[in-house]
Amino acid sequence: MSDWLISLEGTEAGKTLALSLALLAALLHAVFGALQKGRFDPWLSRGAIDGWLFVLSLPIALFLVPWPQGHEWLLILGTLPIHFAYKMGVALSYSRGAYTVVYPVVRGTGPLFAVLGAYAIFGETFTGMQWLGMAVLLAGIFGLAAYNLIHVRGVGRATLVPALWLAVGTGALVALYTTYDAFGIRATPNPFTFLAWFFLVTAVDFPAIAFLRYRSMSNPPALGGLSSRGLIGALVAYGSFGSVMLATRLDKVGEAAVLRETSTVFAAVIGWVVLKEAVGPRRLALMALIALGAVIVELGA
Repeated sequence: MSDWLISLEGTEAGKTLALSLALLAALLHAVFGALQKGRFDPWLSRGAIDGWLFVLSLPIALFLVPWPQGHEWLLILGTLPIHFAYKMGVALSYSRGAYTVVYPVVRGTGPLFAVLGAYAIFGETFTGMQWLGMAVLLAGIFGLAAYNLIHVRGVGRATLVPALWLAVGTGALVALYTTYDAFGIRATPNPFTFLAWFFLVTAVDFPAIAFLRYRSMSNPPALGGLSSRGLIGALVAYGSFGSVMLATRLDKVGEAAVLRETSTVFAAVIGWVVLKEAVGPRRLALMALIALGAVIVELGA
C-alpha cells in the first residue's frame, strides 16, 4: 500500500486523495474533540485514548512496518514534546471553556500559522483567491467563537477568557505539529513507518498523568466506561491524525491544514446534537461561512 501511495505524490489523483483525506480528518477530528470534552474529565479521556493508542500501535510498529533508520528516529522522537504541549493545551482549554467556544479558536488559529510555516519551510504559496478563502474561513471560525463567547451563560463563564488565551496558544501548537509532522512523514521513505511510530511515541505521556489524576479523585468514574471511550477515541485518532498526515505527504501542507479546519462545522453540529449546546441560525450562518472559505481555498488552487 505504501508503494501505491508514494506513486500518487505530485499527481492529480494524489491531490484528489489528499482532499478526501483532509476532509475525513476534519470530520474525525471533531468527533475526537467531542470524545475528549464529553462525558469524562478531559485529562482522563486523553489518558485513556493514549493508553489504547500505545497498546494498539506497539505490535504495528514492531512487526508490521519497516523500522526507522538513522535520522528518522530523531524525527519521530521530536514529535513527543510538540504533541505533549499540544495535548496539555487542549486539556487545559477544555477544562475551562465550553467546547463550541474553545474548539473554533484552537482550530482557527492553527491554519493561519500552518500556511505561514509551510511557506517558510516547504516554499508553498497561496494564490490571491486562496488567501480570500482563508480570510472567509477565519472570519467564520472566529465569528463563531465570538458569538459563542457572548452567549455563554452560567457555569464556566468566568474561566472563558483564560480558556480562550489557552486556545490561541494551542492553535499555534496545532500549526507547529502540522508543519513538523508533514516534514517528518515526507522525510521517511515509508509513510506508514512514521505513522506507526508516531502514534506509539506520542502515547507514552498522558496515561501516567491520567493515572495520577484518577488516583487523586474522591469520586472517580468507572473504569469500564472510561476504557470504552478511550478505545473509540484511539480508533478515531488513527483516522484523524493519520489522514491529515498522509494528505500533507500527497499535496500541499497549507491546503490540507485549511481544509481540516472545516472540522469546526462538524464540531458545532456535534456540540448541538451530542453535547446539547445550543445552535441557532446565526451559528449556522457562520458555519456556512467556514465551509465556503474552505471551498474557495480549494477552487483557488
